[in-house]
This record gives sequence, C-alpha cells and structure tokens, in this order.
Amino acid sequence: MTDLVRTLGTAVRQLREAHAWSQEELAEHAGLNRSYIGEIERGSAVASIVTVEKLAAALGVPISWLLRPAGAAAAQQGTAAAER
Repeated sequence: MTDLVRTLGTAVRQLREAHAWSQEELAEHAGLNRSYIGEIERGSAVASIVTVEKLAAALGVPISWLLRPAGAAAAQQGTAAAER
C-alpha cells in the first residue's frame, strides 16, 4: 500500500466521522458499496479517480482534501464548517 492510498483512506475516515456518518451512510451518499468504503478506509483498495470524485462530492470537499497528509482533511473540514 502506498502513502497516497493510506492518506486517502485516513482522510475519508476522518471526514466521514466528522459528518457522524457510518460507512453505510457514506456509501449511500456517494453511490458506492459499504464494504468498498471500508476497503478504501483500510487502504486495501485503490480507488479510481471517479470514486475519489464521488467521495469528495458526498463529503462536500474538494478532491485535493482527500489526498492531503493525514489529519489535514479533518482539520480543514472543521474550518470550512466553522466558516459556514
């Protein structure tokens, strides 16, 4: 597993938890399978760019936020929520 795959999985998990969503809820919002969300979060699946786009849209963040180092995505989500 590459650092990028790990980074994506960590960001997805952090942002999903910031929304207080289960993996199933995120899967519904993104039009994906719940088990696939789990695989992405664990870094055992390499998501396509189309999947990353779906996840970003469902989580309400730019794609780039999902590819930043661990911790940055959740911190930015909190900042964005505070600005609303």
